[in-house]
Amino acid sequence: MVFQSKLVRFPLMISLIASLGGFLFGYNTSVIAGAMLFLVNDLGLTIFQEELVVSTLLIGALLGALCSGFLADSFGRKKTLFATALLFFIGTFCLTTAVNFDELLLGRFLSGFGIGLASVAVPLYIAEMAPCEKRGVYVSLNQLMITVGVLVAYVVCYLYAERQEWREMFGFGFVPLLIQFVGLFFIPETPAWLISHKHPKEAEMVLHQLRDAHLSENLVEAERKEDAPKDQRWGALFEPKIRKAFLIGVGMSVFQQITGINAVIYYAPRIFQLAGYQEAQMATFVTMLLGAVNVGMTLVALWLIDKLGRRPLFIIGLIGMSMSLALLGLSFSGSEQAGVVAVFALMSYISFFAISLGPVAWLIISEIYPLGIRGRAMGAATFANWACNYFVSLTFLSLVTSIGAGLTFWLYMLISLIGLWFVWKMVPETKGKTFEEIQHFWKRS
Repeated sequence: MVFQSKLVRFPLMISLIASLGGFLFGYNTSVIAGAMLFLVNDLGLTIFQEELVVSTLLIGALLGALCSGFLADSFGRKKTLFATALLFFIGTFCLTTAVNFDELLLGRFLSGFGIGLASVAVPLYIAEMAPCEKRGVYVSLNQLMITVGVLVAYVVCYLYAERQEWREMFGFGFVPLLIQFVGLFFIPETPAWLISHKHPKEAEMVLHQLRDAHLSENLVEAERKEDAPKDQRWGALFEPKIRKAFLIGVGMSVFQQITGINAVIYYAPRIFQLAGYQEAQMATFVTMLLGAVNVGMTLVALWLIDKLGRRPLFIIGLIGMSMSLALLGLSFSGSEQAGVVAVFALMSYISFFAISLGPVAWLIISEIYPLGIRGRAMGAATFANWACNYFVSLTFLSLVTSIGAGLTFWLYMLISLIGLWFVWKMVPETKGKTFEEIQHFWKRS
């Protein structure tokens, strides 16, 4: 349904290669959910050390996101993608060979740094290569691959759960990494970056390839001289015509995390154990079903995102997430059916997230910024995203211990309702608009 003839071969091929960074993003963030059930005993970790193993990846992602905008704007989108692949390789190697807590933390940190780079470079690369009328679908391929990575991580964890082979769970990440590394040699730099760094001949060659693929005219417009960046200072982010766009991008990045999604992704097996599924393999199996729902609903989002638009999906998703979190909190009130209700509520929560904040937040921050500071602005928004991700993951188990699982999920429900208000008041519709039209909108605003 999504992959129709309009999704032409060349842009689709390079988008899929780039989006393997999203797969590695999803896999590396989620494989810890299953591996943690076994490495805790093998390495004798305390609860605090367990939280550090989960959250250290996010510290790396924070620093990666902080550097990513500078790297992408200065050295190019493609070279930044190569840097992510190298970091994933070293991080995965450290994890598969770790024999103590410190080595485990190093592997998680390096993998996280790669994820931080990928979370900016992948959607940025795809957005600059995509036709405007299909930009939502193309950029959301990244989110689809993230969810596929999450699902594959859950499947791998389930398959190795009986033998408790947590090293093999991490090691499977070498497979998609090798595929992406080879593929990166066959994709070009984006014409937008080439033009902004005064490489018109190289940009013309890439644009020629894209025109042969019948790409829409939004990238061709980038050849126009007035679209070249005039100011690449960090201070440009706070100029009046850019400030509102910057705040909206940061706001949506923050709400994507503080509504609790990665508390669910990272600790799903633990949540199901709290709900009554005590056996580790059973909890991992139910978590695998959760990952399948995430992938399926992200496919639905790809079909809807350029039809309904960004704002309607945000609004529908946040309403549904709020209702699901309310039910999830209620499921921990002591009912005999708590396990069944918790599974249903989590499936519903993931479904609404997958059609809204999941793909659309990444899409918005790749669309709304001017070319000259796009990498830096996305880096700042992504830094905020990972900072909140880190905070949520580091505090989730402590919140559950101190106030209970029910109140914890009701807290996330309240935050989701605040996010709904933010979207209603602040977020514009960007469906079908070229980058130039979006910038004219901010100037008028």
